[in-house]
Amino acid sequence: MATPRHLIAALLLLLVIPNCVGRAVRVEVTSQQLVANGKAFGLAGPFEKLIGKVHFAANPSNSANRMITDLSLAPRNERGEVEFASDFFLIRPKEISRGNGTLLYEVSNRGGKGMLSFFNLATSSTNPGEANHFGDGFLLREGYTLLWLGWQFDPPMREGLMRLYAPAASDQGKPIQGLVRSDFVVTNRTPFHSLADRNHIPYAVADTNAPGTQLTVRDTVEAPRQLIPRSEWQFARVEDGKTVPDKGHVFLKSGFDPGRIYEVVYASEAPPLVGLGPTAVRDMVSHFKYEADSALGIAEGSIRRAIGFGISQSGRFLRTFLYYGFNEDESHRKVFDGMLAHVAGGGRGSFNHRFAQPSRDAHPFMNFFHPTDIFPFTDLEQADPETGLSDGLMTHLKPEFQPRVFYSNSSYEYWGRAASLIHTTVDGTQDAPIPDNVRIYLFAGSQHGPAGFPPTRSIGQQLSNPLDFRWSMRALLKAMNRWLDEGITPPPSRYPRIDNGTFVPAEQLGFPKLPGVNFTSRLHRAYRADYGPGFRTKGVINFEPPKIGAPFPMRVPAIDEDGNERAGIKMPELSVPLATYTGWNLFNAASGPTNEISSMAGSFIPFPKDKVERAAKEDPRRSIEERYQNQAEYLGRITQATLELVREGYLLPDDMAEITSRATKHWEWRSKQP
Repeated sequence: MATPRHLIAALLLLLVIPNCVGRAVRVEVTSQQLVANGKAFGLAGPFEKLIGKVHFAANPSNSANRMITDLSLAPRNERGEVEFASDFFLIRPKEISRGNGTLLYEVSNRGGKGMLSFFNLATSSTNPGEANHFGDGFLLREGYTLLWLGWQFDPPMREGLMRLYAPAASDQGKPIQGLVRSDFVVTNRTPFHSLADRNHIPYAVADTNAPGTQLTVRDTVEAPRQLIPRSEWQFARVEDGKTVPDKGHVFLKSGFDPGRIYEVVYASEAPPLVGLGPTAVRDMVSHFKYEADSALGIAEGSIRRAIGFGISQSGRFLRTFLYYGFNEDESHRKVFDGMLAHVAGGGRGSFNHRFAQPSRDAHPFMNFFHPTDIFPFTDLEQADPETGLSDGLMTHLKPEFQPRVFYSNSSYEYWGRAASLIHTTVDGTQDAPIPDNVRIYLFAGSQHGPAGFPPTRSIGQQLSNPLDFRWSMRALLKAMNRWLDEGITPPPSRYPRIDNGTFVPAEQLGFPKLPGVNFTSRLHRAYRADYGPGFRTKGVINFEPPKIGAPFPMRVPAIDEDGNERAGIKMPELSVPLATYTGWNLFNAASGPTNEISSMAGSFIPFPKDKVERAAKEDPRRSIEERYQNQAEYLGRITQATLELVREGYLLPDDMAEITSRATKHWEWRSKQP
């Protein structure tokens, strides 16, 4: 019997396209060498680092890819797949079988590598390899395989930064145009400024005369925009005293004034597929978990679980990754088993829409109204009566694809990053329920990232906050791995709650009146923002700037009589304090408006040393001599507080000696201060 022609055609198609599953297609290793001169790290032994590039292919027709913005508008190969690539950087045990079976993937913050300096207390490097880049070796001694992968297309062009190489979307070969918005605040008068955030690669201006092109200025976030006449500015920079046309910069004849908010709206074209960043992460992590790879030295079954870790922007990336459903790969397998989203606050980010700027975030006086602090904020579904929307962060993932998650925040995130919204109802009147697979931790009295010691003033009016919570993050990482590997329940959530009185509106905080300290109840607000009808459905922004509605009600952690926070994980130096530690610090005059909270900085406000100083300064707080008889008593109480946190699982026993040693240095420093 003759074979029907349509059946022959179908068989030939199967031969041409052996599978249509998106994947890591090819791994190119360009460098491979031992780290730290081959030093052995505990039972894991020596480690190697591998550097190279990974090539991917994504199938637009796969149901796991339907959330990737503009994937259907990208060029395709002969198999109908969209090709893209990423830089990778891998540190693994030389003998992978000696590792702990866990892949720890750090979402690169603006192309960098931070987890070694964070967990290992090491010297930061974009190319870690020397002994000082591995600090005390914590992550390596624990046996983790460490991975970084480029997911962002626009980091600065600096050596060592991780990058995504993504195709651009087009309309049947014609460039797609759309509006881009750039806002900035300068600290020194300047005639021109980049259209990008933080020295990133900007979207180039496509049409200087496009409808909607404008430059505005205002003095506060909520103030009306004032239009600057088009004759007064142009897309240009100044070079050797001359004005030079430049599609990535804006020039103002009179110059940009410090402390004012400038905003440019312009047309650009050929948007890269930003959503292929989380796609690359998804497929690379799945590659490690489910496939052997001789080029990477990964044997089948050697990686049994994967944890995603992200700080700040990278923590927001993980929240966005969950929201869009990226934790299910094209083969319908679970990607990350666990996630540590650190200091992300209530935010997501510009990681999967047309003309997205991934570096843009949201702070009290920096980066305004970009799609960062947007509904929903909680994992479980809530309804917003103001907009009629009903949604939740994890509602787009089936239960079998939901990872176990730790959300950890400093106090700053409650003042400057809308963290309150992740565990309250939309109206701000009740505590929201938390899923069983989630823990929430506040590091009481801390800033976005711990300042160095001795403390100094940076952009704030007060000394920057040196309270170091990284010790606790080491314990939480270990707890997450035990939860995944052995089923051992991690320490319970610790965060401020409405039902026990430790969570209050900022205007009801009652911060003590301290000498030389200004306080404001103004904090960063998350607003209901309307980016147009295409944003939620197609990932296309129709309105720039967006239409802004009412802010969401927010709260901050309650404090004691010293101004120190009552709820959360209290590090020993906060439980046994020498100062008031806050998550906020008003700008100094050289850095911004002095009535605004500075970006990512907290305050360290030392107690008076004795009763004489207390009386002279009219400080309401008890002095150090009224609290502790001597250094021995102080250190004894530090030891007791440390032991309690070890018992509860928030610190590791091996870190006790160093925690006590640092407390000793802090006592001695304060004793020498005038």
